[in-house]
Amino acid sequence: MNFATEDIKDMLENDSSLGLSFGSNLWIGRTPKSADNSVTLFDYEGWAPEPTLDIGEFFYNSSVQIQVRNRDYVAGLTLARNIMDHLHLRAQEVWNGTLYTYIQAAGEPAFLSWDENGNAIFIINLNIKRR
Repeated sequence: MNFATEDIKDMLENDSSLGLSFGSNLWIGRTPKSADNSVTLFDYEGWAPEPTLDIGEFFYNSSVQIQVRNRDYVAGLTLARNIMDHLHLRAQEVWNGTLYTYIQAAGEPAFLSWDENGNAIFIINLNIKRR
């Protein structure tokens, strides 16, 4: 099973309306300093796996944080909202061999801070159940 960020990356790239391309303006784990308008995915602590009725299989309760950086505050917030709308309440989809039972946004996109390059940074937190 992939890390959740790998599959979320594919979900985001698959929607051409978002204009995201891995290695260009979409990253996992670290954003290059020079990438002003970009989206970065981070795996972070979820909850303990839950057993299923099939012995040895678990539902994994993963969490992903998405950071959107943009020189323009409104454009960054708009992209963050579009990403949230694209992922929130997706259910019963298989990505790279993993069943995503559901993806739920933990809340609205939130402003985090300004970076050293003058970009606004917004975050979206996702709670994910998968197996």
